[in-house]
Formats: sequence, structure tokens, C-alpha cells
Amino acid sequence: MEKILSAIAEPNRLNIIELLHDGPCTVGEIAEQLRLRQPQVSKHLRVLCEARLVEVHPMANRRIYKLHVQGLKEIDSWIDSFRHLWEDRLDQLEDYLKELQRKEKGE
Repeated sequence: MEKILSAIAEPNRLNIIELLHDGPCTVGEIAEQLRLRQPQVSKHLRVLCEARLVEVHPMANRRIYKLHVQGLKEIDSWIDSFRHLWEDRLDQLEDYLKELQRKEKGE
């Protein structure tokens, strides 16, 4: 998980992931849309591939990059493990607000 979080902590890599959300792209397409140099994009894609967030498919002399679903599922599972904490805290906040309303009404 640390490798995944480290990979997406870099803004350009996060932008690449968001771009690939719309569909597969070549390095050149990513570079053009994000206004980055192609060598920069290639380095970022290597990190994302190593973190298993992006996968590459060679097609003739081009390399097509797309999101790797399993890596994204790992992020979702990790975040989900904290979801109950937030739900509990929101439930406590709701109870607290209801208690304040009762006190304001003089109950």
C-alpha cells in the first residue's frame, strides 16, 4: 500500500491516473494533454506501473497505458477499512446535534 500511496502523492502522476480514467492513452497523448515532456511522462508511468496502478499494452510501435483495476481495488479496500470510523463519528455528531436541539427546545 505504501508504494501505491507514494505513487499517487505526486501531482503529475495523480493527473495521469485521472486522465486514464477516461480511457487508455499513449505516452504522447498523455504528454500533450498534460503539457509535460514525454520523458517526464515515461518516468511517471514507470512508477505507476511499478505500483500496479497502470498497465501497458504494446501495439506495434506504440505503448498503450490504461488503469490497472486491481491496484485501484487495493486503494478502495484500504479506504474502506476506515469507513466505519467515519460512520461512527458521524453518528455521534448526529446524536450530539439532536441533543442540542432538544436542549434548545427546553425538553
